[in-house]
Amino acid sequence: MNDRSLDSEDSIHLPIDGVLDLHTFKPSDVGTLIDEFILACLEKEIYHIKIIHGKGTGALRKSVHHLLERNENVENFSLAGGRSGWGATVARLIE
Repeated sequence: MNDRSLDSEDSIHLPIDGVLDLHTFKPSDVGTLIDEFILACLEKEIYHIKIIHGKGTGALRKSVHHLLERNENVENFSLAGGRSGWGATVARLIE
């Protein structure tokens, strides 16, 4: 079994623009990915972020919300509303 790590040579490099679409990642990657994304956004002075998790069964949304709750850099978060509805979460990071 070959596990891909975020630090491996075949890792995916994404532009940091405040939006993270989780559709391209394995659910097992989300735990470290969210924290790393938040730190990268803070480095770029991006304080409003959007995480697209999809609607599905709600399991991934619950995981994302749990990770945001425990992250000390997150001021608050909520479902995105509008067209994104239950499929995305927006968060405000502490400046």
